This record gives sequence, C-alpha cells and structure tokens, in this order.
Amino acid sequence: MANERHYSPVDRLLLQADAALRTLLPFSGQPNRPSPAIVQPEVELDELTTQHIAGLMRINHTGEVCAQALYQGQALTAKLPAVRTAMEHAADEEVDHLAWCEQRIRQLGSHPSVLNPLFYGLSFGVGAVAGLISDKVSLGFVAATEDQVVKHLDDHLQQIPAGDEKSRAILEQMREDEAQHATSALEAGGLRFPLPVKFGMSLVAKVMTQSTYRI
Repeated sequence: MANERHYSPVDRLLLQADAALRTLLPFSGQPNRPSPAIVQPEVELDELTTQHIAGLMRINHTGEVCAQALYQGQALTAKLPAVRTAMEHAADEEVDHLAWCEQRIRQLGSHPSVLNPLFYGLSFGVGAVAGLISDKVSLGFVAATEDQVVKHLDDHLQQIPAGDEKSRAILEQMREDEAQHATSALEAGGLRFPLPVKFGMSLVAKVMTQSTYRI
C-alpha cells in the first residue's frame, strides 16, 4: 500500500522502548475499552479476603506485563508484515487488561508487583527469539501461552468470592479475550506445541505466580 509506513530498525527499537515504558510505568497504559468492573457494585470485604484478591489481581497484572513483552518481542523479529501487524494488534488489546488489573489492584489498596521489569525483560527476550526462529513458532508460542493464561484465570475465578463482582467481571472478560487470541494464533498458522513443551511453560508460569502473589 502506498500509505504504509516503513520503520527502520532504530525506529522499531525506539517504539519498543516506548512500549516498555507505557507497560511498566503506573497508569501509563490507556485502555480502549472501559473496565467491566465499572458497572458492578463495590462490596465490603474483610482484610484477609481483600489481600487475597489483590494478590490474584497482581498475578494477572504481571501476566499482562509478560504478554505485552512477548508480543512486542515477537513483533520486533517477525518475518512477515501480516504477522508483525497481528502481534502489534494483540498487544494493543492486552493494554486493556493491563489497565483494568492495575485499577482494581489500586482499588483494593495494593500495588503491582515490583518484579514486573524482570518479567518484562525475560518475556521480551523469549518473544524475540521465537520470532527469529519462525513466524509459525512465534504464533504457536502465543497460542500455548494464552492457553496457560486461560487456565490461570479459571483457577482465579473459582477463588474470587461471590460478592466481588468487580474482580469477577474483569477476569471473565480477560478470559474471553485470551481464549480468542489463542484461537486466532492457531488459525493464522501457529504451531501446536507438544505436551512436554506446554508442561515446561506451566512450570515457568508457576514461578511467576508464586513470586508475584505477595511482591
């Protein structure tokens, strides 16, 4: 297309740096959709329950930080323009989740994980390597990652008390979006990872969830 803009490698690195700052700095991501929690009533929660829900939302927030980094890393090294565009679009959609989780964490009187910069860097590197290997592997990694996210969300939804409709509404919408991302990645030609690879990914995800629940 005549009006398509082509970025130099330096331009793309600067864009990645900007994306990293918008992901990691507090309240820097502007969602395209309002939080599903807005229309839900606030309820009184005891201190222990509030801390537990905040820990769950902190895990999900860090998961969205990792998703941002993964997509940005893959977009940097994707070989086909269509795949690069798809990765960038998916990253834009994840901004909504990132902002919603942060808003809820703050409402619960807590804070995002201090480990987010570490997990961002690791996820960006994994995404970039996957993109370098092939677009098929890159898309397959997206599908496998989103499958893991859906499982975590299912588990968290079971732990959210019935009265906390704000947190539940956020997680339910996130689950719907993440499942669609996984399906889209496979339909675009993503590789279906074997079970041993998925098991290894689940172990890494477990380290993330256990470390960010409290910090």
